[in-house]
Amino acid sequence: MVTAIKASNLGARATATLLAGTILSGVVAPAEAQTAAKPAAPAAQPQAAPAPATPAVVRTIKSLRVEGSQRIEPETVLSYTRLRVGDNYTNETVDQAIKDLLASDLLADVQIEGVESGNLVLRIRENPVINRVVFEGNKRLKQDKIDKEIKLKPRQIFTRTAVRADIARIIELYRRQGRFAARVEPKMVSLDQNRVDVIFEIHEGAKSKVRQINIIGNEVFGDKKLRAQMATKVASLSHFLSSNTSYDQDRLAYDQQKLRQFYLTNGYADFRVISAVAELTPDKKDFIITYVVEEGPRYKFGPVTVDSAIRDFDDKKLAAALPIKEGQWYNAKAVEDTVEQLSETAGLFGYAFADVRPDFQRNKDALTMSMNFHIGEANRTYIERVEITGNRQTQDKVIRREMRVAEGDAFNTFLVKRSQDRINSLGYFQDKFEIERKEGSAPDRIVLGANVEEKPNGELTLSAGFSSLERFILQASIRQRNFRGMGQTASISADYSSYSKSVELGFTEPYLFDSNIALGATIFRRDYNSFNFGLNNTRNTTYRQVSTGFQLVAGLPLTEYWTLSARYYLAKDDVSLDKNTFYTDGKCDPFLAGRYYCEAVGNRLTSLVGLSLIYDSLNSRLRPTRGQRVSLGVDAAGLGGDVHYIRGRVDGAKYWGLGKGFVFSMTGEGGVIKSLDGTEVRITDRFYLGEPQFRGFDIRGVGPRVQRYQYTGDPASGTQALVTSRDQIVDDALGGKAYYLTKAELELPLGSGAAELGLRPSIYVQAGSLFSIRRPQTNNYFPAYIDPKTGLPGINKDGSPSLLPRPLNDTAGNALYTVPTGTFQGLNTTCTIGYAAAAGQPCVGTSINSRALNSTPIFYEQYRGSTASPRISVGVGVNWNSPFGPLRIDLAKAIVSQPGDDKKLITFNVGTQF
Repeated sequence: MVTAIKASNLGARATATLLAGTILSGVVAPAEAQTAAKPAAPAAQPQAAPAPATPAVVRTIKSLRVEGSQRIEPETVLSYTRLRVGDNYTNETVDQAIKDLLASDLLADVQIEGVESGNLVLRIRENPVINRVVFEGNKRLKQDKIDKEIKLKPRQIFTRTAVRADIARIIELYRRQGRFAARVEPKMVSLDQNRVDVIFEIHEGAKSKVRQINIIGNEVFGDKKLRAQMATKVASLSHFLSSNTSYDQDRLAYDQQKLRQFYLTNGYADFRVISAVAELTPDKKDFIITYVVEEGPRYKFGPVTVDSAIRDFDDKKLAAALPIKEGQWYNAKAVEDTVEQLSETAGLFGYAFADVRPDFQRNKDALTMSMNFHIGEANRTYIERVEITGNRQTQDKVIRREMRVAEGDAFNTFLVKRSQDRINSLGYFQDKFEIERKEGSAPDRIVLGANVEEKPNGELTLSAGFSSLERFILQASIRQRNFRGMGQTASISADYSSYSKSVELGFTEPYLFDSNIALGATIFRRDYNSFNFGLNNTRNTTYRQVSTGFQLVAGLPLTEYWTLSARYYLAKDDVSLDKNTFYTDGKCDPFLAGRYYCEAVGNRLTSLVGLSLIYDSLNSRLRPTRGQRVSLGVDAAGLGGDVHYIRGRVDGAKYWGLGKGFVFSMTGEGGVIKSLDGTEVRITDRFYLGEPQFRGFDIRGVGPRVQRYQYTGDPASGTQALVTSRDQIVDDALGGKAYYLTKAELELPLGSGAAELGLRPSIYVQAGSLFSIRRPQTNNYFPAYIDPKTGLPGINKDGSPSLLPRPLNDTAGNALYTVPTGTFQGLNTTCTIGYAAAAGQPCVGTSINSRALNSTPIFYEQYRGSTASPRISVGVGVNWNSPFGPLRIDLAKAIVSQPGDDKKLITFNVGTQF
């Protein structure tokens, strides 16, 4: 029965009451086994003689009437029974009618009166209509997730059966979350017009963790080793971030398979899991899982043979090339790999559906497992057609031109895999795209299916960020990597930061006029302010370079993997220095700017032509996991223009997928540049090395440089010394004419949750160097202090020369003197005594003037870092596709450096590409 308190006529909610135990039985606490109490059996009584059977009384239905119906028509009620006016009936007939009506789930109560007279009256009470379904106490499961699972909905008929079923579904949802202590208490509030509110009060409880994993029967491998193979982990501090510490029945079955797989890969072919039991503790907070295993003996491979029914194959040669050999420990994974290898080999010869079956012959006495790989007879397969589906924007030809096979060709697994890699490298479609193989219209026909799922290829970026290289960055760009669905790339971008500004437009056609020739063009204007690290680590602008020009690039594939690329570059460079800071009398002053900067000032036109030979077998250009890429390039500047040099560069990379998400890579690059007109290569055309490509070092932190040190103290008193504090040194990087850089990196896999966030950590080691420029003339223009005792130049305790302030001369080279007193006090003159009003006029006055000195503090310059000796750094980095843009953080330590190098421990970049 259901007991409820009827609400007022205004529909206000009254006191809710529990549904009867008949509703809750077996579902309120499903994690507990319940035992229904049974009444005691009555004492045995003497068996009486059976009474004679009374014949059923047969009556005739004279009339039928339904009372109590509100929503349901009387005819509908009668349709659920077999009672009809004029028909005969018995008591059993009436009982069956009541059962049929209650089974309809439309009625809460049924009574039939007038059985004796034949005038039957069916008094019914309809089940109420659900007004709304309310959940209370659900914090871990949102209402929308529960709504999808339950059957009770507003405006439907309320039934006890439906309530019981919905409680069971809600409990199951919590079980999937590992909350086995969850309880659900249903309540009902009666409303007017026979309506009810159904309320599920949910007590979620804590997650039931795995407290302990016991393994019984293992002798060869310890419990710790076996637990490491399982996905389920014991709740502990070391696994507090793991979601696998809660109990999951499906995971329990998976762990059994993992145990079996582990033993089978280590030679234990007879291993089996006898039982796996999960026990819930009485407080329902934890599970204790117990495995009983039987390891069995360890086997080795016996003779390994191949039995091929395909005439093209030599059985002995195939067997000799197999990775497994007689005498090795048995490994089930190696057997699977061998089957796949033989299938791939058959595919190379055009047998797409070759049936490779391993035949195991176990010798329990010798503990050997002999293997015979049987290759069934198969027909050479030809490609019937290539089906491309799912491409709504991308034209078919964009996908088909990446296919290395076509209709009518002999099937070849290598070419199909290569086609798959080329389509993946486009970056237009979902990750891990695979070409499906389906049987064709005949046994020797195959259909290749390319079912692609397009990704958004248009990029609109409006971002602000912060970079450890350029401080604040503003970036705006529009880029379409699959323009018009034809595989073209069109882009426009603008960047602004404290030290660089640029605008760039680009367009690339990968298949010019549907031929296998790529052509791209870029127009740009780049405004770059070079800087050094001055006093107190402040950044001082040294020179400004404005480049305006364009570049044309064409690519011609020579073979499947080799490509020849040609380019032409034309740009006008305007290099300038701040005239208020670095100029004297309208000319660049090497004393203030440095001779190497003064030589770079001016306008120059660079006309450059280049060629590159590229080998590329990477499985993906975006995130490669296997393959290699090598590029050899040479550029010659001097086809017109003002700059003449030749530059060569080489770079390469190789990737190995190590399994389980590990990717190891080796990369290397190097270059050399040489002037063709006998002049030194300009500072703006040289190579530079440091952050971000060489982590562990600051921007332009490696290679030749001039460092300017300030002096403190007085040379006459012997207290003069260099200020060697790093933040008091002005550091000018000069670049180099040769460099090399190598890196070994291991990308580490993370769990599925971290992978979905786009986190990709790695560890790496780098080595490189920048060198080979002509030694610059340093600015040591200050006169040396002459020791009056020895008559020799003075030397400070730190080994540096003792220097005096720089004397000041006029534009004609005449010495200047400062008037100490009088009307002209503080003014400079060529007079040693007195003052001359104008050049060439006589000196007037009696003041004894002192030598005028330059106001620039004394400094000493050192040329450092020009060595090919390697610098080495080790570090760890994380790439993250964060919601506010791509982010990379590196923690790198320079373990080998050279004097003068600028090291840096932490670097990061956010808000722009890296």
